[in-house]
Amino acid sequence: MLTFDHLPTLIASGFAVGGLVGLTGVGGGSLMTPLLITVMHVNAAIAVGTDLLFAAITKSSGAWVHAKRGNVDWRLTGALCAGSAPAAALTLALIHANIGSATDASKLMRPALGIVLVATALAVALRPKLVAALDARRAGRTQRPQAPLTKAIITGALLGIVVTLTSVGAGAMGVTALLMLYPLLPFSRVVGSDIAHAVPLTFIAGSGHMLMGNVDFALLGGLLIGSLPGIYLGSRFSARVPEHFLRYLLCALLLFASLKMLAL
Repeated sequence: MLTFDHLPTLIASGFAVGGLVGLTGVGGGSLMTPLLITVMHVNAAIAVGTDLLFAAITKSSGAWVHAKRGNVDWRLTGALCAGSAPAAALTLALIHANIGSATDASKLMRPALGIVLVATALAVALRPKLVAALDARRAGRTQRPQAPLTKAIITGALLGIVVTLTSVGAGAMGVTALLMLYPLLPFSRVVGSDIAHAVPLTFIAGSGHMLMGNVDFALLGGLLIGSLPGIYLGSRFSARVPEHFLRYLLCALLLFASLKMLAL
């Protein structure tokens, strides 16, 4: 059980992860959840549940900024939510019905988290080539992309399952999937729509984990105190650090974290 004595470590951890999120733009779940499990020795189910609510809070401001700038395709966001919301609810119901405790749940979540972290690392590594290929396809084409809603709903459902189990996937994996589905959609609107979708998804999944007792509010508070200034400072310095260096660093961290999860 975390106590007041852990607060400095929590704040420092939140600041470090927030800084990396600000520098790289990749969601905190990919970094925060493994850190909580491996460094803070938090039960995997508690780490996932707490991080989901953490993500719902921290992503809300980003979604608001993107919406204000017109970077959210609400039709696409709605289709993603139509798939992810029921998928998250069903996943939560299955966890509650078939897994008796947080300790039992962690036995499922740790290996799942390790696999998803590998997929996230690949998505981060391959994104520049994917964006370049899509830019070439966009050249000379002015027709507004028509979103295949059935594909968006299926994508949302898959993200709902993965995010509910691991708290990871709403960021790098979500953006990569949308880039492949909507090659003519501007990158800023892909990112904005993905963040807007992540807010209700993480809120639903996090609330479900909270009802199952998988949220530590002292942990959540300490992480928020540290992460918010970390995100701000990381964002300010992101333009001064070479993009390829950040990408390699993030991929290395994600792969290292995945090995730790799969080895536990």
